[in-house]
Amino acid sequence: MAIEAELKAVVRDPEEVLDQLEKNYGPGRPEVYQDTYYDTADSVLGAGDRELRVRTVHSVHDTRTFLTYKGARVDEASGSKPEYEIRTEDAVAAHAILRGLGYLPVIEFEKRCRNYSFTVSGRDFLATLVLVPELDGKTFIEVETSTDEAGLAEALDTIRGVLRELGITEDDFTTEMYTDAVAAAR
Repeated sequence: MAIEAELKAVVRDPEEVLDQLEKNYGPGRPEVYQDTYYDTADSVLGAGDRELRVRTVHSVHDTRTFLTYKGARVDEASGSKPEYEIRTEDAVAAHAILRGLGYLPVIEFEKRCRNYSFTVSGRDFLATLVLVPELDGKTFIEVETSTDEAGLAEALDTIRGVLRELGITEDDFTTEMYTDAVAAAR
């Protein structure tokens, strides 16, 4: 089972973290994510701590769309979940298929991101500096990698080390989901 090992934190000094990311990992890739989360009319997915999302990513070079399913958390402290994702060439069709299957869009929002890909100890990581316009200018950082259950603890330890190098402390960690934060802000 593929698990997205991820830690997310609130960034207190976005300019300093951006400087550290650029210094440590080179120039980031600016991208805008358009996320639509789906559920059944009776919220079966949400009640089971599962997610179904269509994400369209707009970058300087292209536009890509992904259909993602995330299972229930396997680690409460980090919020890490099994994740299955496929790329689709047709965002309209992806939305139409989910609606045709009875899923309803429950929340849509935008994330303005700067992504950094890098390798530590032979493992590929993605660090994303995130601004969600609806969340009063709060900036977040996510660091993630793909693993299995046996490698989850080690992957999370490496992520904690990356965050420490960026000046992020465990006091800044959060497991609050963007969907919940955006819904509360609305």
